Amino acid sequence: MGICKVCGNDYDKAFEVRLAGESHVFDSFECAIHALAPRCASCGCTVIGHGVEGAEAIYCCAHCARAEGVVGVDDRADAGRRRANPETDRGTRTKGRTRDGKDG
Repeated sequence: MGICKVCGNDYDKAFEVRLAGESHVFDSFECAIHALAPRCASCGCTVIGHGVEGAEAIYCCAHCARAEGVVGVDDRADAGRRRANPETDRGTRTKGRTRDGKDG
């Protein structure tokens, strides 16, 4: 199909990604990620997945966003630190019990 934009490999199973009206040809997801994935505005790592957006930038996690002064961000890693609220949290079933320890 084409020549990879990153490594130059002429591969019969190359694929095309269209982003913001531009076409890009790659021979692997690795090359596509290298070329197109955003970098964390705090630590510089490649953001593969949703990441966290704040202050018109993308971060790999809420920790990095907060380190740059973004407030009100949270991710799954932070969720475990909060205590379950029995008024709003119905719990998640785990081996016959809800997360708050009650039989379900």
